[in-house]
Amino acid sequence: MSALPLRTVLRVAWRSLFIQAGYSPDAMQTLGLLYALAPAWRHLYDTDEARNAAVRRHLSTFNTHPYTAAALVGGILHYELKLARGEATVEDIARFKSTLMGPLAALGDGFFWLSLRPATGAVGVALVPVLGVWAPVVFLFLYNVVHFVARAWLFAVGLRSGAALVTRVKSLRVPTWSDRLRSISALTAAGTGAWLTVRFGAALHGAASEALDAATDVPEPTSARAVLGAAMACLVLGALGVALVERKVQPLAVLYGAAALAVVLGVLW
Repeated sequence: MSALPLRTVLRVAWRSLFIQAGYSPDAMQTLGLLYALAPAWRHLYDTDEARNAAVRRHLSTFNTHPYTAAALVGGILHYELKLARGEATVEDIARFKSTLMGPLAALGDGFFWLSLRPATGAVGVALVPVLGVWAPVVFLFLYNVVHFVARAWLFAVGLRSGAALVTRVKSLRVPTWSDRLRSISALTAAGTGAWLTVRFGAALHGAASEALDAATDVPEPTSARAVLGAAMACLVLGALGVALVERKVQPLAVLYGAAALAVVLGVLW
């Protein structure tokens, strides 16, 4: 077996998108993995006995991040192809899976769930005043461009390189990009908070002005200077929070500190 047909490779890559669809508490993503690999068996092995053996060796529990699983699916194809040529062993495949499932799961959780999704979500929320109902479309576009490109790249690298994909992934400096995305999330949230402060302050100013015409004992309306000051405070606190997190201060400590400061300022105000 020299190579897999391109159509078969594309079918496996497409099916890997649904690896989570067959999830179960016991086998986890095993059924999804077998579904993704199924088109390759008849091209890799000539007999039903060899194909059944291939299915059986992938019945062990499989679980990783659903996006980074693309790298493992491509890598498994890489080693199955080598096994069909007699250039690898069954142990090589099992070792590849068991070694990389955990690290790729942690990498995917940290980048996609905890960094990319909050950042693109914060940008989408910030664009609501400008784009209205189209802002969620921007969020979906930004998130899925990165998501699908990453899946395609990981699958291709796994298929070409096998375990050498570790070096390729490491060169991307994913933790650095995760930190940058979390900073974008914090700054965008602070900017959105500033905008909301201005809008609510303006609304309060208008309501107080109308009430002042009807009753002279109504307090003075909120001044534009106070509204602007509150908006700037949101931005400053957001930037300060980012700086503290960059200096390895625990995010929960920053969150609770900001909440405590808000309570104190609310009492004193």
